[in-house]
Amino acid sequence: MNAPLQPHDLPPQQLDVDSDGLRLRTYIWDRADAPTLLLVHGYPDNHEIWRPLIRELAADYRIVAYDVRGCGASQVPKRLRDYRLEQLGRDLEAVVLATSADRPVHLIAHDWGSIQSWEAVTEPRIQPLLASYTSISGPCLDHVGHWMRERLSLRRPGGLLQALGQLLSSWYIAFFHIPLLPELCWRLGLDRAWPRLLRRLEGVRGLPPSLTQRSDGMRGVQLYRANFMRRLLRPRKRSSRVPVQLIVPLNDRFVRPQLFDDLQHWAPLLTRREIRTGHWQLLAEPTTLAGWLRDYVSRLEQARLRQARP
Repeated sequence: MNAPLQPHDLPPQQLDVDSDGLRLRTYIWDRADAPTLLLVHGYPDNHEIWRPLIRELAADYRIVAYDVRGCGASQVPKRLRDYRLEQLGRDLEAVVLATSADRPVHLIAHDWGSIQSWEAVTEPRIQPLLASYTSISGPCLDHVGHWMRERLSLRRPGGLLQALGQLLSSWYIAFFHIPLLPELCWRLGLDRAWPRLLRRLEGVRGLPPSLTQRSDGMRGVQLYRANFMRRLLRPRKRSSRVPVQLIVPLNDRFVRPQLFDDLQHWAPLLTRREIRTGHWQLLAEPTTLAGWLRDYVSRLEQARLRQARP
């Protein structure tokens, strides 16, 4: 006798969400009356990167994921400025309004998904749509700008070494700003080599292969070109009252743990967790992450219900 299908085995509902005239392909694993988790992927990924976590959580939650503009099955912007953080924040807002307008969502994001989600989390207009935010390996670029200024000013002991260490870890950002060269690397076979690189450099196995890996890698570099220098050189003051669960992989080759040392100033409702994994490993082996999410979402949902009682 065949085992019954699990929620994650069923194909998700697909919805095209309009965001300022651009179509965002959105996927919904529905579960009536359950809290909604909204998943936002990073670079060079699409929504498929979340499949291992969805297998862990689809039986308990309503899950929404979408392909960020330019990635997966979403439409591709024509201009560099269409990748700016302000637009990415409006994209997230459009997805929430289209999929969970009547109930705030628990936002979960990784890498560039986390960077762009900070734009929404620190935007007063969007904050009421968010029940919580779990950030993995992706800082707010404005916060990074203030962090770098503080440490390069020499006002903090050891700050200069921290700043230089992060700059060395961020070498790839400078590479992505070189015209045409990153795109050429993806065209010449980086897409085929990508799973092997993750295994060799990060020890990551089990992430789903991506049929759009080449185009995701080529187009996603626009995220860096449209945002990094603007925000690091002219950082804004961006704070949030959304509850934030910060997950810090201590073996991350790209985002050093010290980068989040000042986050309490910007996000006072902060819970910080640290784990000895690399940049992608928590997504490939998601049991620990799923447990943390269940615990965090459950506590917040129980508090919400207590507040709603007369």
